Amino acid sequence: MSACVPARADSARTKHVHQPHSPPPHGPRRFRVAGADVSAAIAVFLIALPLSLGIALATGAPLQAGLVAAAVGGIVAGRIGGCPLQVSGPAAGLTVVTADLIQHYGWRTTCAITVFAGIAQLGLGCLRVARSALAVSPAIVHGMLAGIGVTIAVAQLHIVLGGTPQSSVPDNLVALPAQLANLHPADLAVSVLTLTLLLLWPRIPGRAGQVLGKLPAALIAVAGATAVAALTGLRLPKVDLPSWSSHALASLPDGPVLGLVAAVLTTTLVCSVQSLLGAVAVDKLVAARPSLTGRVKRSDLDRELLGQGAANIVSGSLGGLPIAGVAVRSSANVAAGAVSRNSTMLHGVLVVIAALLMVPALELIPLASLAALVMAVGLKMVSLNHIRTVTRHREVLVYAVTTCGVVFLGVLEGVALGIAVAVGVALHRLTRTRITHDDTEGVHHVHVRGQLTFLAVPRLSRVLHQVPHGADAVVELDGSFMDHAAYETLQDWQKTHTAQGGSVDITGRRPGTRISEPAEEDGCRCRPWTPWRNHQCERPPTAPPRGTDRQAATDGSPAGSLGTTTGPNAPGTKDTAGARGATGGSGAPDGPSGHELARGISAFHRNTGPLMRRELARLAREGQQPSQLFLTCADSRVVTSMITSSGPGDLFVVRNVGNFVPLPGEESGDDSVAAAIEYAVDVLKVRSITVCGHSGCGAMQALLGAEHGGARTPLQRWLRHGLPSLERALPDVDVDGDEQEQKQGPGRARPRLAGRGAADTAERLCLANVVQQLEHLRAHDSVARALDAGDLELHGMYFHVGEAQSYLLSEDAEGGVFELVRETNLTA
Repeated sequence: MSACVPARADSARTKHVHQPHSPPPHGPRRFRVAGADVSAAIAVFLIALPLSLGIALATGAPLQAGLVAAAVGGIVAGRIGGCPLQVSGPAAGLTVVTADLIQHYGWRTTCAITVFAGIAQLGLGCLRVARSALAVSPAIVHGMLAGIGVTIAVAQLHIVLGGTPQSSVPDNLVALPAQLANLHPADLAVSVLTLTLLLLWPRIPGRAGQVLGKLPAALIAVAGATAVAALTGLRLPKVDLPSWSSHALASLPDGPVLGLVAAVLTTTLVCSVQSLLGAVAVDKLVAARPSLTGRVKRSDLDRELLGQGAANIVSGSLGGLPIAGVAVRSSANVAAGAVSRNSTMLHGVLVVIAALLMVPALELIPLASLAALVMAVGLKMVSLNHIRTVTRHREVLVYAVTTCGVVFLGVLEGVALGIAVAVGVALHRLTRTRITHDDTEGVHHVHVRGQLTFLAVPRLSRVLHQVPHGADAVVELDGSFMDHAAYETLQDWQKTHTAQGGSVDITGRRPGTRISEPAEEDGCRCRPWTPWRNHQCERPPTAPPRGTDRQAATDGSPAGSLGTTTGPNAPGTKDTAGARGATGGSGAPDGPSGHELARGISAFHRNTGPLMRRELARLAREGQQPSQLFLTCADSRVVTSMITSSGPGDLFVVRNVGNFVPLPGEESGDDSVAAAIEYAVDVLKVRSITVCGHSGCGAMQALLGAEHGGARTPLQRWLRHGLPSLERALPDVDVDGDEQEQKQGPGRARPRLAGRGAADTAERLCLANVVQQLEHLRAHDSVARALDAGDLELHGMYFHVGEAQSYLLSEDAEGGVFELVRETNLTA
């Protein structure tokens, strides 16, 4: 054995040694495709085939070009790309760009432009700048897609009516009245049939709809229209696929250099942005499927650019359309159960087979049917969800300008206009600051709305000096940014005003915008809902006692400085023994550290109260109208408002040890819980009741370890309400002190968590307790009446404290299954 080879490595290697003349223990590794990938590939192929032909028709390219792009996108981009489940091919978002290129430069030059765009994408991928493409405002991207969709729809409308589209949207709109006066009934009938099948096929009710719905609506619409046209003998323009031997390939570009460079940049931009955004969207779809966790990696965006670039080079060289990631096919791929990139590649192989063997069948398709399909795709690109989103974020102007620019000027011009408007809106928001002053009961309020930059310093200084010397002042900052000039102006005025005997309280809506006096705030640097230990913090030993600020101010010393205090504690800090023991028996503040409760209340008055005052005033006027009763444990770690994202007036909360619902009429019943239930159901008219258990529940652990023969203390007497839960979770346990065998009645199967077993007996008891308390709820008269009337729903919930995850009870399965609540798209 060589001295250079470690003995450890050599010994490990000997495990795999076989005899020299014997066959290896394992045969050569075979390429295998999972069944899920095969079914997903077929589903995507059935969608891609008609769409590829339709997009080629819409661009004015040879129809074979769409099939070439679909095959290359599946095989090349699918093999090299960084997003395994994204399906690439001819995309509707590229239709306007490609059609414009074909009109100006011809088809063969357009293929060359596609090749150069692919080379540019390879360069961008090597430079690893893919992430920077995501910096484009979503409003610009959505506006670009909407403009392209409108352009597609208006152009294809002419083919639907039996005519020929013009070169631009204005020309198409001008020619539309003449086209309506001279429409072709056969083309219109086939188009209407296609749109009808496309709309109604996914909405077939019942079991038939579940079975038939697995077939893509696009395929059914085109196939149905083709069959009707063939059976009725309609004379219509149909798909014409010339021989592959005469297929046009790329040639050297011919045209002005600057125009060709602009064309390459436009194609590169649109292909890259659409593909990268599609990859991010596919990542979200994959994350929503637990079965893919660990099997499908997150997208490598730089590698995805390389894959798209290689695919465009091959597609352009072979006479295909430009390629990008396609959202419709990618989402269908994930929904069909794909588990690897093999589904994308196999779909490309199926397109090649269809292009070679199905030419006679493809040539039966009416062009009007493909035009109707592409027109529907274009209309879907104008998404109402996107419009609502940009409106909510006050970017509707950027969206509208980009859309109109793409429709009337072109894609590159429209995107450039959108970027210019987005920059202008950002600058306007940065410089538009509203500063007002009012006097309420002797307290002067200065309201600052917007970002505080040097441009707003003159107005800020003028308003601040309207506050009289020695007056109490409150400065409310409603913004997320303050530059150094505004910072110093506010600090100088604060020091001067407090030195003259006044008081200043400066509050901000966001963490990091508060300016405070450390002496007045006890040096606290805490932010709500950030890591903390018991939400208390240690006061710096150098901070002066509370109440000395005004005296220091009157003596002329600086009383305050700029800070970032926004709460009663700081992340990573802890309370000391001295701070905990600084209060007297009465609970009033006693000593420099102050009282923890008083500090928390003071932080609420300072930070949260001003933000909630208007809403709480409304609730005070209108009274409470909660939507649900939330019954949970008294455990301090279960924060109901936080884990349900609710606010004041949303939940009617009942908390007790173990989240028990005692049965009504029992000798040891509890009227307080029953009264709360009756009040919530009969008076407040809540629409749902949720019983929420949690991990690590002390009541459940006490139930498991307690002796149930006799109940002496109040806690032991209360825990007797959990004995039915103990029977449900552990049917063999003797909980009554006798020797009778505990039997599990009908419908008493143990509840469980979806995807994993219970961690221990205590967790199993927590789950069973939620189900048992829901049964107890149904025994209350008010609940039973509301359930019978259909006015009330009951829900079970389990909150895992350590994982910060919630599970909702689904009672479809025997015993009930608690399923993890997945992230949902709340804007949809």
